[in-house]
Formats: sequence, structure tokens, C-alpha cells
Amino acid sequence: MRQTQPFRVVLSEVSGNLTQRLELFALVNLGLAQSMASGVLTPTEAIERFYHTENCLYVQKHFRNKEAQAIMSRGVQLPDLFDCLPPDEARREFYRELETIRSLCLKLLGKKRSRRDADHAAA
Repeated sequence: MRQTQPFRVVLSEVSGNLTQRLELFALVNLGLAQSMASGVLTPTEAIERFYHTENCLYVQKHFRNKEAQAIMSRGVQLPDLFDCLPPDEARREFYRELETIRSLCLKLLGKKRSRRDADHAAA
């Protein structure tokens, strides 16, 4: 029986301009946060699929965006919460971190929307 590899998002393989890639980044992260909150994905699976080293380095080098870097940093650290905190505290902190990730994603999407609205107003 052959094991299948989990689907993995690699940001360096995504095409489009910087704004489009940041928008996709934010939308993927919103989906990951929802998937972890509902239990569809574990934090460890999220690292395997998205918050892996290749994407962390890509975000740091190509996006150069503090919100995107904060999202990646928080995503990478999620499994550690369950290793170093008591279960109830870890769960509370986990949901607080997911909410922070969501907030940062919405901030990224809001910046994109603001630029697009400004472009339409100027036209």
C-alpha cells in the first residue's frame, strides 16, 4: 500500500505580482486558521503543509512584510504551545494565536483593498 504525501503549498511556485501573492497568502492562512480551529488540521500538519522552512524563508525574502512575517512566526510556534504549557492554558493560547493570525490576514487584505480603491478613485 502506497502512502500519499500530504498536499504542501510552496509559495515560491505561486505566480502573480506581489499584491496577488500577498492576497493568496492571507487567504490561505485564513483557511489554515479555520481548519486548525475546527480540528481538521493539527498545528503539526499545518507546519508540514504550509508553515515549513521553505515558505518562512520565502516570506522573509520576497514579501518583506511585517504582518506576513508575524503570521509565519506564529504559525511555526503553534505546536510548541502544547509542549510547554498545561493543556487548558495551551488551548486558550492556541485560540488566541489563531485569532491574531486571522487579524493579521485581514489587515493584509485590507491594505490590498485600500490600494485597489485608491487606484480606482484616481482613474
